[in-house]
Amino acid sequence: MSTISLSSSSASSVTANALVVGVAKGPGGPVLAAGSDASTALRGLTRTLAALGATGAAEELTRVPAPAGVAAAFVVAVGLGERRRTYDSETLRRAAGAAARSLAGQAKVALALPAASAEQAEAVATGALLGAYAFDTFRTKSAEGRPKPVGGFVLVADVEPKAARAALVRAKAVASAMAHTRDLVNTPPNVLTPAAFAAEAERVGRASGLEVTVLDEKQLKRGGYGGIMGVGQGSEHPPRLVRIAYRHPKATRHLALVGKGITFDSGGISIKPGLHMEVMKSDMAGAAAVLSVLTALATLKPVVNVTGWAAMAENMPSGSAQRPSDVLTTYGGRTVEVLNTDAEGRLVLADAMVRAAEENPDLMVDVATLTGAQIVALGGRTGAIMSNDDTTRDRVFDASKRAGEAMWPMPLPEELRKGLDSPVADIANLDNGRMGGMLSAGVFLRDFVAPGLNWAHLDIAGPSFNTGAAYGYTPSGGTGSAVRTLLQVADDMAAGKI
Repeated sequence: MSTISLSSSSASSVTANALVVGVAKGPGGPVLAAGSDASTALRGLTRTLAALGATGAAEELTRVPAPAGVAAAFVVAVGLGERRRTYDSETLRRAAGAAARSLAGQAKVALALPAASAEQAEAVATGALLGAYAFDTFRTKSAEGRPKPVGGFVLVADVEPKAARAALVRAKAVASAMAHTRDLVNTPPNVLTPAAFAAEAERVGRASGLEVTVLDEKQLKRGGYGGIMGVGQGSEHPPRLVRIAYRHPKATRHLALVGKGITFDSGGISIKPGLHMEVMKSDMAGAAAVLSVLTALATLKPVVNVTGWAAMAENMPSGSAQRPSDVLTTYGGRTVEVLNTDAEGRLVLADAMVRAAEENPDLMVDVATLTGAQIVALGGRTGAIMSNDDTTRDRVFDASKRAGEAMWPMPLPEELRKGLDSPVADIANLDNGRMGGMLSAGVFLRDFVAPGLNWAHLDIAGPSFNTGAAYGYTPSGGTGSAVRTLLQVADDMAAGKI
């Protein structure tokens, strides 16, 4: 990951390859955004930008030679949209990310976006670090001549030094967690098998001083984890369940995070259409987010105990695969009739959620690329929040907004439960109706929540993987979705807000 440091000097005096400044839409063209201490040296910049057709529209990028008095070799003006006294964190994150992406190949970049508060400084730093992401692990010949991400950033911020340093620590931890999540999601499934995924969890968890336990297929079978075993039985790569825990000596509250970790989802016997099946390497994004959040917590050290559970399996068709009409006995004894083997995520989550509840958390949040219906309902950039408690749902939604992630609260209509009735088992894994599939999946999961336990379900099927062009700080491929929301929930629990 790129480095980042702080500077209290004038932005115009920072020696760098490029200086990034913010511009906004003014009545007569682009104007320098309030808060840029390079404005004196760059007084004539707006005339040049207007002559080049720049408007100040959000994420618009214009590169110009540095004028006299600016130490950087050139200036990049990034649009912030409509002119305001202050800019929200997400606008700054996206602007910094867009600039960072455009500056690949540069060794040093100075950032002079508006950063008059610790929150703004953190947003600019996070956006820049995320925008400087690249996944080149499997490139060989195609890596030749490909510009590397920005080597290092210098953030010019008019913020009290201690607060600025804390903002930078958090920005680095958040960006590192999201980059790790992106790496895992982008890794091909022939490399990231359940066993390899579990080994990575052990590696990073123990390096961070966390408690890590891995159950292999023999232990899962003996323990009665019928959901995870049923999904994984068609693959030559057996499943795993990972428990990873962060503990704070002064904590009195406990958060459980449960992630879906299907390392590849063919649909099983109910096989998916071939078109775009390659994206199903991302079906473990929820588990990747949980794992990365735990490692970030080890750095940030909020006063809360957090236990992560990652249910890992590969869903493949074979002679040993589960069949539609099979009945599984999940952890805890509840039986499930499998009507469609492509509704597999809820089966592995059911096992992990019941096991997680045995440790008596105060709140459980699961995160999963659970349904295509989520994308139909909310599109590719907005995740869904469901809960068995309206207050919990609203608080998690509020946390997502403050974290800067697009999420939307959704209901769990009681009438959908009847559609999951089975004539031969306790519950079916699918409602045969076509409507409300995202909500029906949430209703299924609710049956596996312990009585009295507050629970929230995040469906991130759309925002976890960007199939289009990069934008802001978001690359094509894995995005790191849900990491910031889960970290904010942990912080809110530590502060007694949830």
